[in-house]
Amino acid sequence: MKVRADIAALIREGHTNASIAHRLHCATETVARARRALRLPPADLLGRLYAEAAPTGRGLKPAGPLPLSPARQAANRAELLAALRGAA
Repeated sequence: MKVRADIAALIREGHTNASIAHRLHCATETVARARRALRLPPADLLGRLYAEAAPTGRGLKPAGPLPLSPARQAANRAELLAALRGAA
């Protein structure tokens, strides 16, 4: 079934159901059914991040600072203590 393979490829690229249906000249329900069969999340949860924002380098900004690894936290703590000792 070539249509389902094409639908799966476009879903993985991040396109919405409506966009895929328009490109492949099929019904949006066909795309939704294929998405459910592949156990992929609904298009409204994915948005267009991967299809539009990622290739241009403009992605969504994280809500806050990214968490640091324990090793980086320890190194930052050591640098801060060394700087405080040097200032005193």
